[in-house]
Amino acid sequence: MADWAIWVVVAGALLAGELLTLDLTLVMFSLAALVGAAVALLGVDAAWQIAGFVVAAGGLGLGLRPVARRHLQRTPELRTGADALVGERVLVLERVNGEGGRVKIKGEVWSARSYPATTVLEVGSEGRVLRIDGATAIVHRFEI
Repeated sequence: MADWAIWVVVAGALLAGELLTLDLTLVMFSLAALVGAAVALLGVDAAWQIAGFVVAAGGLGLGLRPVARRHLQRTPELRTGADALVGERVLVLERVNGEGGRVKIKGEVWSARSYPATTVLEVGSEGRVLRIDGATAIVHRFEI
């Protein structure tokens, strides 16, 4: 069997192993084996083929794998539920202080408390949601 064919079989076996592990390690070795096959097609001896494989595996492992893992491990940018309200503007409907009050957030009326507790938001003023604590919005004064 020709050297390049052996490298292609090795690349296929490594790719099949990657499908079982999904760790992005074996795929780098599989691509490096294809580099070894390309070097073999040039007609050079086995030492140069192995050197091409090692250099490609090292380069892919150190250069491409961290980038690929970073893209695969991204957290979703979509916020839902109470998390989606954090940062939203509020309109004060009833005076809000550290003990309570009412605000309108995205058309819905919520109970609210101010943060810090000494802050008072008067009726008609605007604020921002810092967090949601149960069914209560914790808000602070809106400043541009």
